[in-house]
Amino acid sequence: MCGIFGVYGAPNAAAMVHLGLYSLQHRGQESAGIVAVDETGIAKARRSMGLVSDGFEEEILAELPGSIALGHTRYSTAGSSTIENAQPVLARFRDGHIALAHNGNIINASELRRELENNGSIFSSTMDSEVLVHRIARSSSIAPEDRLADALDGVEGAYCLLVAVGNSLMAARDPRGWRPLVLGATDSGYVVASETCALDIVGAKYVREVEPGEIVVIERDGVRSVKVLPQKEARRCVFEYVYFSRPDSRIFGGSVDRARRELGRRLARDCPAPNADLVFSVPDSANAAALGYADESGLPLELALIRNHYVGRTFIQPSQAGRDAKVKVKYNAVHEVLDGKSVVMVDDSIVRGTTTRGLVAMVRAAGAREVHMRVSSAPITGPCYYGIDTPSREDLIAANLSVDEIAKHIGVDSLGYLSIDGMLESVPGGPKGFCHACFSGDYPTPPPTDPNKLRFGCGC
Repeated sequence: MCGIFGVYGAPNAAAMVHLGLYSLQHRGQESAGIVAVDETGIAKARRSMGLVSDGFEEEILAELPGSIALGHTRYSTAGSSTIENAQPVLARFRDGHIALAHNGNIINASELRRELENNGSIFSSTMDSEVLVHRIARSSSIAPEDRLADALDGVEGAYCLLVAVGNSLMAARDPRGWRPLVLGATDSGYVVASETCALDIVGAKYVREVEPGEIVVIERDGVRSVKVLPQKEARRCVFEYVYFSRPDSRIFGGSVDRARRELGRRLARDCPAPNADLVFSVPDSANAAALGYADESGLPLELALIRNHYVGRTFIQPSQAGRDAKVKVKYNAVHEVLDGKSVVMVDDSIVRGTTTRGLVAMVRAAGAREVHMRVSSAPITGPCYYGIDTPSREDLIAANLSVDEIAKHIGVDSLGYLSIDGMLESVPGGPKGFCHACFSGDYPTPPPTDPNKLRFGCGC
């Protein structure tokens, strides 16, 4: 999962992108980058490992002039975490430059890359996103949107793209609409972002979603829409509502905050804890679900875990060692709230179980008499091939243990998950039109025969 943000028509486009990326930092914390295009068509890039705040001082932004810019925050689902794999990608070709930022995973990237290499292409990274750059450059079409359409022909998987070719900025979304992408407007131009919260920070007005299978072209004459990609059955990622997107965003036409509250209410109805004294969340992504659970159950909501906000999201750390280290400094329990109490601990998901087990131990050490774990999603039992870092079943606790075994492993008195139906019925627009493959095993595309091939290269 990554965050992408593009600006057209702002005199300080790079600075605006820099600001927008702060609102998308939750979508990727390994690297960040900005490409800006000046009035003469010259494109310049700045990419840096780490957070948005780490590599973009004011003097750096001053070296990225122009009214067109696109930016990226990276969370690698494949491809190593190196500066070579940071985005946006910037390449020169016979007609100028191509800059590209990608959120998603291309399922058939290995095959496409092999075909390109057999025809003489040389790659400088291990990102699947670079495949798209080569395919754009090889297109014989003239119009930028036709080049992009040619490049996307035959591409399988999830993608939201921002592409700058010449003085055109384009946004594209795959025909199944896996990931969110929105169009906004400013006084002087347009903004495209992964989530609406990034529009708010730059004062852009929400216009609409980029539709599945659509290419939006932004040029001096305004915005036009091109729909050349074949329509496919909608498969929006339900995990965007459960965990990834920020609660102050609207995605897929609905409020993330309201969706999570409803998930919590449904969880309280389906998995009550009658003898509990209080409810608390694993902050921050489960806060709204815990509010819903408390509201429906009538139990008081307490702040029992305090999060250190200077530590990033543990689930999207690139290595298990990184996740383990971050958990130890990310949370602390409030003894006065927990001591002697039977508690309901609400989280949005349990992926590997490592974080949860450590938190339960922390809550018990703070004096909790009983710990009842409640999860506002279904058990994750399969890998995701569409942009979430769950590439192998060995990493997924629910793929290998029963609910009772998980409860014993993480050290809780009881454990309750939402059912798949309960989860899908709780989100806006549900229950149809969502991808739930990681919960159900119902993959919209044939899973790759070699899942490790995704490791050579997702840009996000």
